[in-house]
Amino acid sequence: MFSFGLFQIMFFLVFFLVIGVFVVTAVKGIREWNNNNHSPRLTVPATVVTKRTNVSRHHHHHGTGHVGHTSTSTTYYATFQFASGDRMELHVSGQEYGMLVEGDIGDLTFQGTRYLGFVRKYHE
Repeated sequence: MFSFGLFQIMFFLVFFLVIGVFVVTAVKGIREWNNNNHSPRLTVPATVVTKRTNVSRHHHHHGTGHVGHTSTSTTYYATFQFASGDRMELHVSGQEYGMLVEGDIGDLTFQGTRYLGFVRKYHE
C-alpha cells in the first residue's frame, strides 16, 4: 500500500515537473516574440565575426519490437560586431548562414533578437 502511494506521488511530481518546464519554455518564447515585436527595427554597420551551428539528434521509437529511426536538426547562428566593439549572436536561416562569410562588413538589420537581414558591402 505504501509503495503504491509513493508511486502516485512520484508520478504526479514528475508529471507536474514536465508540464512546468513546458509552460516556462512556452512563456519565455512568447515573451521573446512579444519583446521583438515591440523593439525598433535597426539597421547598423556590422562585421560578421564568427558563425556556428548546433546539431540536435532525435531518436524516434516505433513501438515494441520495431526499429526506430534517428533524425537531426541544425540551428544556425552568426555573431556580428558593431563599431562600438559590442557583439550580438543571432539565429539565422541555413540559407543566410551559407551566404555569410566571417570578415564580411555591411549593414545588419535586426529587431530585438530577431535577425532580419545583412547586406554585405565588402569583405575585410
